Amino acid sequence: MIKFSAIKSFLILFFAAGLIQAGASAQTPNVLRVSAIPDEAPTELQRKFKPLGEYLAKKIGMKVEFTPVTDYAAAVEALINNKVDMVWFGGFTFVQAKHRSKNQVTPLVQRAEDEKFKSVFITTNPGINKLADLKGKTLCFGSESSTSGHLMPRSYLLAAKINPDTDLKRIAFSGAHDATVAAVAGGKVDAGALNMSVWEKLVVEKKVDPAVVRVFYTTPGYYDYNWSVRSDMSADLRQKLTDAFLALDSKNPQDKMILDLQRASKFIATKGENYAAIEAAAQNAGLLKK
Repeated sequence: MIKFSAIKSFLILFFAAGLIQAGASAQTPNVLRVSAIPDEAPTELQRKFKPLGEYLAKKIGMKVEFTPVTDYAAAVEALINNKVDMVWFGGFTFVQAKHRSKNQVTPLVQRAEDEKFKSVFITTNPGINKLADLKGKTLCFGSESSTSGHLMPRSYLLAAKINPDTDLKRIAFSGAHDATVAAVAGGKVDAGALNMSVWEKLVVEKKVDPAVVRVFYTTPGYYDYNWSVRSDMSADLRQKLTDAFLALDSKNPQDKMILDLQRASKFIATKGENYAAIEAAAQNAGLLKK
């Protein structure tokens, strides 16, 4: 027969262990793990994020670590599988994460510029001056999961009665916007489609000559990038992060440096409903299962 004292000791240990585990799970993690879709070179992403990470760490009272990923799909999987806590998504990767997680991903903020984002089509070929001229030509997109480097350019091609898979000689995927520019400039393809913001940055930095590589079509505006978190993140931390982004003020020199690196005039709050058009475009293009 088991003695009462032994049972009592067991129960004490059992409940103590339970309290310790409950306390540990309720604690705020001391590290915020952040990542971003690799739409530019890894070194550029790290350079852009470093001042922002230091700023966020001060605002939320936690260490902030940036973890690069290999491709767009890896960014989605990292967030929904709790490998990271916050990710810089494009509109399409946000929609993918929303679907993969069964609506357990929440967008917090976006740049003001992301309310009316645009893509550009570029070429060195003097015979290409409109979308219809791409028929029978070669075209380079960015990543297959890129909003501004694939989904929306494809959507506008389809709207112009051009099916990239049947009307073009060949399509390629460079993996990143700057790589698309390099492919066009190097003569590997006749044309390319990319994020307008990256294009303008490369022109300003004189990394591309717009007299040689030129824009021949600019899309209408659409919602794009955002900073997203898993929906199970504590409401307190979500609010601290949102407040930190919204507090960035271009009139403050240090804040302006951070905003300039993010190619943002300011950050604004966003919501999942803003990306309904992206979701519809992905479904219409056959890139997202209903």
